[in-house]
Amino acid sequence: MMKKETVLALVVVLVVGVLIGVIVSNMRQETSTAVTTGNPAAAPPVDFQQKIVMLERIVSQEPDNLNAWVQLGHNYFDSDQPAKAVTAYDKALALGGDDPNLLTDQGVMYRRLGQFDKAIANFEAANRLNPRHHQSLYNLGIVFLYDKKDPARGLEVWKKYLMIAPPGPGTAQVQAEVQALEAMHSQGKIQ
Repeated sequence: MMKKETVLALVVVLVVGVLIGVIVSNMRQETSTAVTTGNPAAAPPVDFQQKIVMLERIVSQEPDNLNAWVQLGHNYFDSDQPAKAVTAYDKALALGGDDPNLLTDQGVMYRRLGQFDKAIANFEAANRLNPRHHQSLYNLGIVFLYDKKDPARGLEVWKKYLMIAPPGPGTAQVQAEVQALEAMHSQGKIQ
């Protein structure tokens, strides 16, 4: 007959073995799910530097390649190199005429550089080219409100934005801010 201690030891070993098996199985399942579902945490990072080197080579060989300048500007934008993005967008705009999307992207880069008046000029130019270009109005409102500390102009721009912007979380956020600004305006806190 087995002793009580031996039986207890076997039960403990059996329970620990089952627990380890469950934990390992769950870990494998989580890893497999992350890989098969395309979990962004499992995705490899974008190598902007490799793309930038390739695009710089293209524009040095083909200085009139509009698409390469645009893509170079976007890669500088995405890799937080605002001064280089501004220069690349300048080249693209010179080659392709005025494009409200490029003007807006360049304006965002001017803002990041602290060149708020240039950012405003770009956003206004983009909106003149396409009065329904809501992204330029959104960014213009941000610069007036937060950088130039001009809530009256920001309110004016964002009201125009709300008339043309598609519904969504960003639009709802602007709507809430416009309501708050209008309340401040009615109380005489802004003019």
